[in-house]
Parts: sequence; structure tokens; C-alpha cells
Amino acid sequence: MSYLLGKRSRKELEGVHPDLVRVVERAIEITQQDFSVHDGLRTIAEQRRYVEKGVSKTMDSKHLQQKDHYGHAVDLVPYINGKLRWEWDAIYPIARAVRKAATELGVKIRWGGCWRNITGTTLGLKFLRDEYAERRRKQGRRPSLDGPHFEIILK
Repeated sequence: MSYLLGKRSRKELEGVHPDLVRVVERAIEITQQDFSVHDGLRTIAEQRRYVEKGVSKTMDSKHLQQKDHYGHAVDLVPYINGKLRWEWDAIYPIARAVRKAATELGVKIRWGGCWRNITGTTLGLKFLRDEYAERRRKQGRRPSLDGPHFEIILK
């Protein structure tokens, strides 16, 4: 089955780094799980509201305009039966599609499910998520799992 980005998703991609947009556009073509671009470029006011609500932890978000004038992050949320759903079983196929698209296009992508570069790796996504969570626990820190979050690595 092939999916397409809707008008709202396309609107959310405005102002996002072109290489990340290319990855998202390719990912929707090859994914086995439909998704919506829930968030792309955010204003400072939007980010502040997210932090106040506890939805985001930082004002130093890659969703904000960076020095190159682009947002460097997107949130890709599974779209199931006409609703956005934050469910890991549906997030993994999206992350696989993003990883494949990024690898094909030569774009490095950090995934919020493990907070590391997933481009080019063949390690299982659940393994990467669990490894990250365990590492944080051993450090006495709570893991910050954000499966729908993908950001471009430009360095």
C-alpha cells in the first residue's frame, strides 16, 4: 500500500530543512504504516506552550528555526482509522521507513526513540529503544522516549 502526505502534513513541513523534507517524502512512499506530520517548524510561542504543558522538555528544540533558518525536526505520528495514535507498534514501521529513506538519500537522522543516528544501521529499533532506556536508568536518569521525533544531523 502506498500513502501520500496530506495538506496538513505538507503545511507542517514548511520551513523544515529540505533534506529532512526529502526523507519524509520518501518515507511516506515506502512506509507500511500511514503517518501524519504532526509537528515541523514551531514558533517560540508554540515551543514555550509545549514546555509549560510538559509536552516538551526544552526551549532548545530542533523544531525551532536554527541558524540556517530551517527547523531540523519533525514528529511523524501514526495515522490509524482516521486518528493520530502514539503507539509503539505503529511507530516502529515509520522509523524503519525513515531509516531506509535517510540511508537511500545519504541524510543522517537522529531518532527520538533512542536519541542516536539510525541512518545506515541495521540494529533493531526496539533494541535501540530498550538499550537507550536501560542506559538512562543505569545513569539514574529517566529515559525521554519520543518515538515520533526525527531530526536531521548536519555535522
